[in-house]
Amino acid sequence: MSSIKLFESKKVRSHYDTEKEIWYFSIIDVIEILTDSPRPRKYWSALKTKLQAEGSELSQFLGQLKMQAEDGKMRETDVADTQTLLRIIQSIPSPKAEPFKQWLAKVGYERMQEISDPSQSIDRARENWQKIGRSEKWIQQRMTGQETRNKLTDYWKESGVEKSDEFALLTNIIHQEWTGLTVKKHKDLKGLKSQNLRDHMSEAELIFTALAELSTRQIAETKEAKGIIENAKASKKGGKIAKDARLKLEEQTGKKVVTGENFLPPAKEKKKLK
Repeated sequence: MSSIKLFESKKVRSHYDTEKEIWYFSIIDVIEILTDSPRPRKYWSALKTKLQAEGSELSQFLGQLKMQAEDGKMRETDVADTQTLLRIIQSIPSPKAEPFKQWLAKVGYERMQEISDPSQSIDRARENWQKIGRSEKWIQQRMTGQETRNKLTDYWKESGVEKSDEFALLTNIIHQEWTGLTVKKHKDLKGLKSQNLRDHMSEAELIFTALAELSTRQIAETKEAKGIIENAKASKKGGKIAKDARLKLEEQTGKKVVTGENFLPPAKEKKKLK
Protein backbone atom coordinates (compact mmCIF):
# COMPACT_ATOMS: atom_id res chain seq x y z
CA MET A 1 0.00 0.00 0.00
CA SER A 2 1.82 3.08 -1.25
CA SER A 3 0.99 6.57 -0.05
CA ILE A 4 2.32 10.06 0.51
CA LYS A 5 2.84 11.12 4.11
CA LEU A 6 3.33 14.76 5.05
CA PHE A 7 5.91 16.09 7.50
CA GLU A 8 5.56 19.85 7.97
CA SER A 9 3.80 20.01 4.56
CA LYS A 10 6.67 18.18 2.84
CA LYS A 11 6.00 14.84 1.19
CA VAL A 12 7.55 11.54 2.21
CA ARG A 13 6.84 8.69 -0.18
CA SER A 14 5.84 5.68 1.86
CA HIS A 15 4.81 2.05 1.45
CA TYR A 16 3.07 -0.15 3.99
CA ASP A 17 3.74 -3.89 3.68
CA THR A 18 0.48 -5.42 4.87
CA GLU A 19 1.99 -8.90 5.27
CA LYS A 20 5.00 -7.82 7.35
CA GLU A 21 3.05 -4.89 8.88
CA ILE A 22 6.02 -2.59 8.28
CA TRP A 23 6.26 0.94 6.92
CA TYR A 24 9.00 1.71 4.36
CA PHE A 25 10.02 5.31 3.65
CA SER A 26 11.92 6.94 0.81
CA ILE A 27 15.36 7.78 2.19
CA ILE A 28 15.89 10.54 -0.38
CA ASP A 29 12.71 12.33 0.73
CA VAL A 30 13.76 12.13 4.39
CA ILE A 31 17.25 13.45 3.66
CA GLU A 32 15.84 16.34 1.64
CA ILE A 33 13.64 17.30 4.60
CA LEU A 34 16.36 16.99 7.25
CA THR A 35 19.16 18.70 5.32
CA ASP A 36 17.31 21.08 2.97
CA SER A 37 19.88 19.90 0.45
CA PRO A 38 19.19 20.78 -3.20
CA ARG A 39 20.89 17.49 -4.12
CA PRO A 40 19.61 14.89 -1.63
CA ARG A 41 20.66 11.96 -3.85
CA LYS A 42 24.29 13.12 -3.80
CA TYR A 43 24.08 13.66 -0.03
CA TRP A 44 22.72 10.14 0.46
CA SER A 45 25.41 8.62 -1.79
CA ALA A 46 28.14 10.34 0.23
CA LEU A 47 26.54 9.32 3.52
CA LYS A 48 26.34 5.65 2.44
CA THR A 49 30.02 5.71 1.48
CA LYS A 50 30.92 7.28 4.83
CA LEU A 51 28.91 4.72 6.80
CA GLN A 52 30.46 1.82 4.90
CA ALA A 53 33.95 3.21 5.53
CA GLU A 54 33.13 3.31 9.25
CA GLY A 55 32.20 -0.38 9.11
CA SER A 56 28.45 0.12 9.35
CA GLU A 57 26.31 -2.86 8.30
CA LEU A 58 23.40 -0.55 7.54
CA SER A 59 23.40 -1.33 3.81
CA GLN A 60 22.14 -4.88 4.38
CA PHE A 61 18.97 -3.48 5.92
CA LEU A 62 18.18 -1.18 3.01
CA GLY A 63 15.78 -2.05 0.22
CA GLN A 64 14.50 -0.64 -3.04
CA LEU A 65 10.92 -0.08 -4.11
CA LYS A 66 9.34 1.51 -7.15
CA MET A 67 7.83 4.83 -6.14
CA GLN A 68 6.41 7.68 -8.17
CA ALA A 69 9.10 10.23 -9.08
CA GLU A 70 8.62 13.94 -9.77
CA ASP A 71 8.10 13.22 -13.46
CA GLY A 72 5.21 10.90 -12.60
CA LYS A 73 7.07 7.71 -13.55
CA MET A 74 7.62 4.77 -11.21
CA ARG A 75 11.31 4.53 -10.39
CA GLU A 76 13.42 2.40 -8.04
CA THR A 77 14.42 4.31 -4.92
CA ASP A 78 16.20 3.37 -1.70
CA VAL A 79 13.83 2.74 1.20
CA ALA A 80 14.20 1.89 4.86
CA ASP A 81 11.92 0.67 7.61
CA THR A 82 11.43 2.77 10.73
CA GLN A 83 14.23 1.15 12.73
CA THR A 84 16.79 1.53 9.92
CA LEU A 85 15.65 5.05 9.18
CA LEU A 86 16.22 6.05 12.80
CA ARG A 87 19.82 4.80 12.52
CA ILE A 88 20.30 6.88 9.37
CA ILE A 89 18.83 9.97 11.04
CA GLN A 90 21.40 9.64 13.85
CA SER A 91 24.13 10.20 11.25
CA ILE A 92 22.57 13.43 9.95
CA PRO A 93 23.15 16.63 11.94
CA SER A 94 19.81 18.41 11.72
CA PRO A 95 17.58 20.45 14.06
CA LYS A 96 14.65 18.60 12.48
CA ALA A 97 15.92 15.17 13.58
CA GLU A 98 14.00 15.01 16.86
CA PRO A 99 10.67 16.30 15.44
CA PHE A 100 11.05 13.81 12.59
CA LYS A 101 11.57 10.92 15.02
CA GLN A 102 8.37 11.92 16.79
CA TRP A 103 6.62 12.07 13.42
CA LEU A 104 7.77 8.52 12.60
CA ALA A 105 6.36 7.27 15.88
CA LYS A 106 3.07 9.04 15.15
CA VAL A 107 2.81 7.44 11.68
CA GLY A 108 3.28 3.99 13.18
CA TYR A 109 0.77 4.66 15.96
CA GLU A 110 -1.83 5.98 13.53
CA ARG A 111 -1.45 2.86 11.37
CA MET A 112 -2.07 0.65 14.42
CA GLN A 113 -5.22 2.65 15.12
CA GLU A 114 -6.41 2.33 11.52
CA ILE A 115 -5.94 -1.45 11.55
CA SER A 116 -8.05 -1.81 14.68
CA ASP A 117 -10.57 0.82 13.52
CA PRO A 118 -10.53 1.47 9.72
CA SER A 119 -12.92 4.41 10.09
CA GLN A 120 -10.05 6.41 11.58
CA SER A 121 -8.20 6.40 8.25
CA ILE A 122 -11.32 7.86 6.62
CA ASP A 123 -11.58 10.54 9.29
CA ARG A 124 -7.89 11.37 8.88
CA ALA A 125 -8.23 11.72 5.12
CA ARG A 126 -11.23 14.03 5.54
CA GLU A 127 -9.28 16.14 8.04
CA ASN A 128 -6.29 16.44 5.68
CA TRP A 129 -8.49 17.53 2.77
CA GLN A 130 -10.20 20.10 4.99
CA LYS A 131 -6.81 21.51 5.97
CA ILE A 132 -5.91 22.19 2.34
CA GLY A 133 -9.19 23.91 1.61
CA ARG A 134 -11.43 21.30 -0.04
CA SER A 135 -15.17 21.85 0.36
CA GLU A 136 -17.34 19.32 2.19
CA LYS A 137 -19.15 18.63 -1.08
CA TRP A 138 -15.87 17.85 -2.86
CA ILE A 139 -14.62 15.69 0.01
CA GLN A 140 -17.81 13.62 0.02
CA GLN A 141 -17.57 13.04 -3.72
CA ARG A 142 -13.88 12.14 -3.47
CA MET A 143 -14.56 9.58 -0.77
CA THR A 144 -17.57 8.12 -2.56
CA GLY A 145 -15.49 7.81 -5.71
CA GLN A 146 -12.73 6.02 -3.80
CA GLU A 147 -15.22 3.48 -2.47
CA THR A 148 -16.44 2.86 -6.04
CA ARG A 149 -12.83 2.47 -7.16
CA ASN A 150 -12.07 -0.01 -4.38
CA LYS A 151 -15.02 -2.21 -5.34
CA LEU A 152 -13.82 -2.27 -8.94
CA THR A 153 -10.24 -3.20 -8.04
CA ASP A 154 -11.54 -5.88 -5.69
CA TYR A 155 -13.43 -7.40 -8.62
CA TRP A 156 -10.33 -7.24 -10.82
CA LYS A 157 -8.31 -9.11 -8.19
CA GLU A 158 -10.98 -11.77 -7.86
CA SER A 159 -11.17 -12.21 -11.65
CA GLY A 160 -7.47 -12.86 -12.18
CA VAL A 161 -6.05 -9.37 -12.71
CA GLU A 162 -3.08 -9.21 -10.36
CA LYS A 163 -0.16 -7.15 -11.69
CA SER A 164 0.04 -3.42 -11.00
CA ASP A 165 0.69 -2.65 -14.67
CA GLU A 166 -2.51 -4.52 -15.59
CA PHE A 167 -4.45 -2.38 -13.10
CA ALA A 168 -2.90 0.72 -14.68
CA LEU A 169 -3.79 -0.50 -18.18
CA LEU A 170 -7.46 -1.09 -17.31
CA THR A 171 -7.67 2.23 -15.48
CA ASN A 172 -6.26 4.01 -18.50
CA ILE A 173 -8.76 2.32 -20.84
CA ILE A 174 -11.66 3.54 -18.71
CA HIS A 175 -10.21 7.01 -18.35
CA GLN A 176 -9.36 7.51 -22.01
CA GLU A 177 -12.77 6.26 -23.10
CA TRP A 178 -14.77 8.70 -20.98
CA THR A 179 -12.44 11.74 -21.10
CA GLY A 180 -10.83 11.35 -24.52
CA LEU A 181 -7.46 11.66 -22.74
CA THR A 182 -5.01 9.20 -21.24
CA VAL A 183 -4.36 9.60 -17.52
CA LYS A 184 -0.99 11.18 -18.35
CA LYS A 185 -2.52 13.64 -20.82
CA HIS A 186 -5.16 14.59 -18.25
CA LYS A 187 -2.40 15.24 -15.69
CA ASP A 188 -0.51 17.30 -18.26
CA LEU A 189 -3.64 19.34 -18.92
CA LYS A 190 -3.84 20.16 -15.21
CA GLY A 191 -0.12 20.86 -14.93
CA LEU A 192 0.46 17.95 -12.53
CA LYS A 193 3.61 15.90 -12.04
CA SER A 194 3.76 13.54 -9.09
CA GLN A 195 0.40 14.64 -7.65
CA ASN A 196 -2.59 12.32 -7.53
CA LEU A 197 -4.89 13.21 -10.46
CA ARG A 198 -8.09 12.51 -8.52
CA ASP A 199 -7.05 14.92 -5.77
CA HIS A 200 -7.08 17.67 -8.43
CA MET A 201 -10.32 16.75 -10.18
CA SER A 202 -13.37 18.97 -10.10
CA GLU A 203 -16.58 17.67 -8.57
CA ALA A 204 -17.90 16.88 -12.08
CA GLU A 205 -14.74 15.00 -13.06
CA LEU A 206 -14.97 12.92 -9.88
CA ILE A 207 -18.63 12.09 -10.56
CA PHE A 208 -18.00 10.97 -14.14
CA THR A 209 -14.94 8.96 -13.09
CA ALA A 210 -17.09 7.18 -10.52
CA LEU A 211 -19.83 6.58 -13.10
CA ALA A 212 -17.31 5.07 -15.52
CA GLU A 213 -15.85 2.77 -12.85
CA LEU A 214 -19.24 1.78 -11.44
CA SER A 215 -20.47 0.95 -14.97
CA THR A 216 -17.31 -1.03 -15.68
CA ARG A 217 -17.71 -3.16 -12.56
CA GLN A 218 -21.38 -3.88 -13.14
CA ILE A 219 -20.77 -4.82 -16.78
CA ALA A 220 -17.83 -7.03 -15.78
CA GLU A 221 -19.91 -8.73 -13.10
CA THR A 222 -22.82 -9.29 -15.49
CA LYS A 223 -20.51 -10.72 -18.17
CA GLU A 224 -18.48 -12.60 -15.53
CA ALA A 225 -15.34 -11.13 -17.07
CA LYS A 226 -12.10 -12.99 -16.31
CA GLY A 227 -8.53 -11.91 -16.92
CA ILE A 228 -7.12 -8.83 -18.55
CA ILE A 229 -8.70 -9.19 -22.02
CA GLU A 230 -12.31 -9.62 -20.89
CA ASN A 231 -11.96 -6.90 -18.26
CA ALA A 232 -10.47 -4.57 -20.87
CA LYS A 233 -13.63 -4.99 -22.96
CA ALA A 234 -15.80 -4.24 -19.92
CA SER A 235 -13.62 -1.21 -19.13
CA LYS A 236 -14.16 0.26 -22.59
CA LYS A 237 -17.91 -0.24 -22.36
CA GLY A 238 -18.06 1.26 -18.87
CA GLY A 239 -16.04 4.25 -19.97
CA LYS A 240 -18.34 4.81 -22.95
CA ILE A 241 -21.39 5.06 -20.70
CA ALA A 242 -19.74 7.94 -18.82
CA LYS A 243 -18.56 9.47 -22.11
CA ASP A 244 -22.10 9.53 -23.53
CA ALA A 245 -23.38 11.14 -20.33
CA ARG A 246 -20.56 13.70 -20.40
CA LEU A 247 -21.30 14.70 -23.99
CA LYS A 248 -24.99 15.18 -23.22
CA LEU A 249 -24.21 17.36 -20.21
CA GLU A 250 -21.73 19.45 -22.19
CA GLU A 251 -24.32 19.89 -24.95
CA GLN A 252 -26.87 21.19 -22.44
CA THR A 253 -24.53 23.45 -20.46
CA GLY A 254 -21.98 24.51 -23.06
CA LYS A 255 -19.25 23.81 -20.49
CA LYS A 256 -16.43 21.28 -20.66
CA VAL A 257 -16.37 18.64 -17.93
CA VAL A 258 -12.68 17.80 -18.39
CA THR A 259 -10.63 20.93 -17.75
CA GLY A 260 -7.20 22.15 -16.69
CA GLU A 261 -8.50 23.33 -13.32
CA ASN A 262 -6.55 22.06 -10.32
CA PHE A 263 -5.84 22.77 -6.66
CA LEU A 264 -2.18 23.69 -7.06
CA PRO A 265 -0.90 26.85 -5.32
CA PRO A 266 -1.19 29.84 -7.72
CA ALA A 267 2.59 30.13 -8.15
CA LYS A 268 2.77 26.57 -9.48
CA GLU A 269 -0.22 26.71 -11.76
CA LYS A 270 0.42 26.35 -15.44
CA LYS A 271 -1.50 28.14 -18.14
CA LYS A 272 -4.85 26.43 -18.50
CA LEU A 273 -5.66 24.80 -21.79
CA LYS A 274 -9.06 25.59 -23.22
